[in-house]
Amino acid sequence: MSYRPLTAAEQTDLAMMRRALLAAEEAAARGEVPVGAVIARGEEVLAVAANERETTGDPTAHAELLAIREAANSLGGWRLPGCTLYATLEPCPMCAGAAHAARLDRLVYAAPDPKAGYAGTLHDVPRDPRLNHTIAVHRGLLEKEAADLLRSFFKDRRKRPPEPPGHPPTPG
Repeated sequence: MSYRPLTAAEQTDLAMMRRALLAAEEAAARGEVPVGAVIARGEEVLAVAANERETTGDPTAHAELLAIREAANSLGGWRLPGCTLYATLEPCPMCAGAAHAARLDRLVYAAPDPKAGYAGTLHDVPRDPRLNHTIAVHRGLLEKEAADLLRSFFKDRRKRPPEPPGHPPTPG
C-alpha cells in the first residue's frame, strides 16, 4: 500500500479539526456534551467554540452557533464567504441552518449524528439545491476520535447519579 503526502488543504483541514477536537475535550471536562467547532478562512482561525448549553442554560449555545457568531464578529458582518466550519459532530437542524444563513463555503465534520444530523444523515441542508446557497460538505475527518470522545462522555454520564434540577452536570 502506498501513501501520498497530504496536500496543503488536507493538512489545514486536519489541523483545524484537531483544534475543534481539543475544544470538544475542554467542553467534556466542564460537563458539556463534547462538541467543538472552528471557523477558519484558509489557515486563519476566526473562531473556536465548544458547547455551552449546560453552563449557560441557553438551548442555542451549540459550538457551531457560537463559532459562527464569533467569526461574524471578528469579520464585522454576518456573511462568511471563503470560510470553513469544522465541527466534531454533524450539525443539527439549527446549526446547519445557521451555516447556510452565514453563507459559509465549506463544512467539514467528523462524526455523523444519526439522531439530529442535518448535513447528510436525516436531511441535507448544506447541499439542498432548493436553497439560495449551498455549502460543500466533507464528512468523516477524524471521525473515530470524535465518536470515541462522545461515546466515552455518555458512558461516563450514564454511570453518575442524576444532577439536581437546574444544576449543570458535575465535571468528570
